[in-house]
Amino acid sequence: MKTDNGQMPDPVPQRPPEKVMRLARLGSFHQSRLSFMRVLLRKMKLENWTVERPICELDDKGVGVVTYRCKGPDRTYTLIAFAHDLPAEKRSDRVIADAWDATFTLYDGEPDSEDIERLSRNVPLQEAGRITETEFVLSRANKSVRLFDYVRDCLARGEQPEAEKLDDVGYLMRTTAVYGSGKFGAADRSKWAGRNEFKGSFQPELMAVWLVRCFASDWVEHMARVQGGEKAVALSSPLKRRLGIGNSTGLGMAPFLIKHPALIHSWINAREAALARVRNIETVSDEEISSFTVLVKRALKNAMDWHSQSELQIPKIKALREDLQKLLDVVQSDFVKAPRPWDALYEWSEENLSLEGQEQTVSLLIEPHGSMVDSLAESMSADEIETFRIDGSRTTEQVLKSIHKHYGWAKAIAFDSKPAQARVWYVSAEKLEPRLGERFEEDIEAYEQALAPARDAMRLRFALLNEQPDETMAMFLLHHPEHRHVVRRLQVLDTAPYGELRDNTIDEKMLPIDLLRCKLSFFGATKFDPKSDRWVRITMYQHAPYPDEIEELDPDDCFLPGINP
Repeated sequence: MKTDNGQMPDPVPQRPPEKVMRLARLGSFHQSRLSFMRVLLRKMKLENWTVERPICELDDKGVGVVTYRCKGPDRTYTLIAFAHDLPAEKRSDRVIADAWDATFTLYDGEPDSEDIERLSRNVPLQEAGRITETEFVLSRANKSVRLFDYVRDCLARGEQPEAEKLDDVGYLMRTTAVYGSGKFGAADRSKWAGRNEFKGSFQPELMAVWLVRCFASDWVEHMARVQGGEKAVALSSPLKRRLGIGNSTGLGMAPFLIKHPALIHSWINAREAALARVRNIETVSDEEISSFTVLVKRALKNAMDWHSQSELQIPKIKALREDLQKLLDVVQSDFVKAPRPWDALYEWSEENLSLEGQEQTVSLLIEPHGSMVDSLAESMSADEIETFRIDGSRTTEQVLKSIHKHYGWAKAIAFDSKPAQARVWYVSAEKLEPRLGERFEEDIEAYEQALAPARDAMRLRFALLNEQPDETMAMFLLHHPEHRHVVRRLQVLDTAPYGELRDNTIDEKMLPIDLLRCKLSFFGATKFDPKSDRWVRITMYQHAPYPDEIEELDPDDCFLPGINP
């Protein structure tokens, strides 16, 4: 397509950080082709990974050990699951719980009997135990008791459960933590980061969760056989795919987006690059329009199946349903005749849809273009050690320019006012987990973590205005070491502009749930159900293939529900 003067139009650029990196928008992100669950399953299908269950030792109470051996072209990993008989009064999703229905670890290779014995003494204790560098992941999960018991009873009678009841909950079990990267003795990220199968982010953790999903269905079928004997049947594959793994995630995850600017840039930049590539497509065919229409219908069904009791989420779901109906109407109109039709559709979404609908449109636009965008997944990691050393030769003038570039928006915030500094991020002594307190109601300011980059950047700016323009950071920080973290952060942001939030993270109206939603969308989570503004329940791997199906099913075609029963 050319303009009237015969010239090709300028390429559509990526959306700028000041537009994308607002908490309200980040808190409206949806899973996409670049989400880490999908990257993992796509790679496993391409490389013909296989999964076997060498050990299944469960008694009539469902207590015992089960292992899942996951074998790829170069290496083997084994999920070891310990099933427990948990008293109802001890079942809790809170991080302070000390007992769970099941506990797990992902082992590097194939464990022998001594390994399993060692792990049986430690994994059920979770934080109170210790694992080693042969283990990559430590996790635990609880049953969704109502649905677990319902499915067990149906299968025991020789009947299949009702699909609608499965959809109401979406999972048989939910994890309450999935630890990795050196926590509690687990292997450091440096041990596996260079492995081909784990390129990207959080791949060992998400492999473990996928295998935990296998365990959940195997466990309920075992209990059905115990109860029903020969009458019992297995859960049908189409129904089983409707079940993912639930997860409860709280404030412990929220600071991640603040602490890792280089890594967050790599995630957001890949997503924005994918969107820009699609928006620059010059023409689309009738077949592509038809396929996209089906995607919108599937997204609408997913939105109709998405339920929440949260006052934060209910209006967003309602708006999303209305937005997707509008999008469906527009896709079936004559917009395809516009130059760069996908760009025209995106521009329409900005003018007519809520943030929730706009970001769902972004995911849907990326969806059909795997050949164009999937390779971007390989860029979604970062070497944070490389960017840690501060360049002491930078001058006051250079750093002030950097502050203006990345934090110019923060100059309008009155950080000396109570509303603008109402919150304090700190770490609890009991569980060593991040917490968010009220600065003027609790005696916690002395324990504040460096998680208010906008405020701290303004403090650095004020200090630098009293320095000579050619003063080096080496000399400045020698006398003012309290600003080291901000100087380092600015240095990172100069090459990672999507690494910084354009919002005040200690404001009285800041919603931590937006931080959680953003990160979890990159994992591939769906059905966000906030229980407050500080913790959320989600579903992972819903509709995704199981190991025995991955050869014949396309994982990327499974993350939205079908539009037929």
